[in-house]
Amino acid sequence: MTTSGRIELMAPAGNFESLQAALDNGCDSIYFGVEQLNMRARATVNFILDDLPEIARRCNEKNVRTYLTLNTIIYDHDLSIVKTLLAKAKEAGITAVIASDQAVIMTAKTTGIEVHISTQLNVTNIETVKFYSLFADTIVLSRELSLRQVKKITEDIEKEQIKGPSGNLVEIEIFGHGALCMAVSGKCYLSLHSHNSSANRGACKQNCRKKYTVIDQESGFEIEVDNEYLMSPKDLCTLDFLDQVIDSGIKVLKIEGRGRAADYVATVIKTYREAIDAYYEGTFTKEKINDWMGTLATVYNRGFWSGYYLGQKLGEWSDNPGSSATQKKVYVGKGMHYFVKSSVAEFKIEAYDVKKGDKILITGPTTGAQELLVEDLYVNDVPSNKATKGDTFTMKMPFRIRLSDKMYKIVEN
Repeated sequence: MTTSGRIELMAPAGNFESLQAALDNGCDSIYFGVEQLNMRARATVNFILDDLPEIARRCNEKNVRTYLTLNTIIYDHDLSIVKTLLAKAKEAGITAVIASDQAVIMTAKTTGIEVHISTQLNVTNIETVKFYSLFADTIVLSRELSLRQVKKITEDIEKEQIKGPSGNLVEIEIFGHGALCMAVSGKCYLSLHSHNSSANRGACKQNCRKKYTVIDQESGFEIEVDNEYLMSPKDLCTLDFLDQVIDSGIKVLKIEGRGRAADYVATVIKTYREAIDAYYEGTFTKEKINDWMGTLATVYNRGFWSGYYLGQKLGEWSDNPGSSATQKKVYVGKGMHYFVKSSVAEFKIEAYDVKKGDKILITGPTTGAQELLVEDLYVNDVPSNKATKGDTFTMKMPFRIRLSDKMYKIVEN
């Protein structure tokens, strides 16, 4: 939890671009996977073992906590990898490991690294909290609970003074925003049955995100389910009732999205940062909520619903296989050079054109995700209103760009 007494805002990081975007937009902690043995092993480009010191360095500079996700089921042949990974995490100064397998929990304990219990273990009651408090300081509750149930657990922790290995009261973490799975807190075998690719090993093929036809086996009559992907839930969003979420007594709010792009991380973290701060400052208003919800809708989403926190009995399903974002980004070109003295960036246009007044996005491992408007641009050192494919153009840039940086144009969907 943050030292300010406010709830901790935890950001996803699938690569260095997303990590930097999270740091730049006010997260209190980040969680990430390293190569194998995490629930996004194939969904995104994970970090590698040698990245651990750099992850810790960047986060330590901003006093941001770091959580390594090692939360898949573990087989015997994985045990040596677990020991190596945790030893390297400890050496690099990673704050904690998010775990679900008892082998990981016990190895972390002997290694001397803090343990957080993953939602994969489906903690739904105070007695289970008591059990895992023997090993962990933070517990991520099952996603099936209502806020009323969450609040009962946090109140009982306070009432019974349930403490973790650190000697502090156990902290409760819940998911606040992002993709939801039709399975019980992610425990699903559909992908394993159909593709021999286990979701519980971080290799989900996302069968649930597809459209299906129902067939009557006796008559052969077919029904195409119209406008709903009946196994693909809408994305979770708690921003419009964030005051109730904070009042439930949770200490950590987790944003899902290690498989999503850096601009998604930047937008969602910045928005929730503003909303959390507004709550504590007494300025959490309906007008602001409407603005924030509009901002969240601009980046990847499958539509929003409140999960089971407010007591819904039935899920809400997405009506298309992809994103319902109100904006999209199209690739423009790549960074070529940055002139430090004049704060001018040079780009090569490789695809879409760019002109004055356009909103653009610059992404990169060090840059993160930065949005700005094109005010003035020069093509071959000559003032111009537009740059097209093949052009090299320059423009004023308030931050340094690098050769690895990419430029996108933000357009309305």
